[in-house]
Amino acid sequence: MGFWIFMLACNLVVPALLLGFGQLLAAHPPAKINGLYGYRTRRSMQGEAQWRFAQQYCGRLWRRIGLCLLPVSLLASVCMRGLGDGGTAAASLVLEGVQVACLLGSIYPVERALRRRFGDGKP
Repeated sequence: MGFWIFMLACNLVVPALLLGFGQLLAAHPPAKINGLYGYRTRRSMQGEAQWRFAQQYCGRLWRRIGLCLLPVSLLASVCMRGLGDGGTAAASLVLEGVQVACLLGSIYPVERALRRRFGDGKP
């Protein structure tokens, strides 16, 4: 039971981070372009307008993804309860892989929105 509780907590980390950082980026985006905090890609760092747009767009997107992943992850974790330690670990690995894929997959819509709004950035 202790291992399952540990895995439940691990399975909720990515959705919780997406919700928290999504809220932070959408409500209080970094004021200045920087290399430490925020949604940082070459396109998002081309100018102040792109920077602000990318932070808010990414923040809203991460909140939506986090809100979708949280109940799915919770339900999947509850379903893992009877699998034993090995089954729970394997299923959690798959679940967390899906979560990370969703996180990394969020780059594409943000970059697409930046390209549509500001052009492709080529001279």
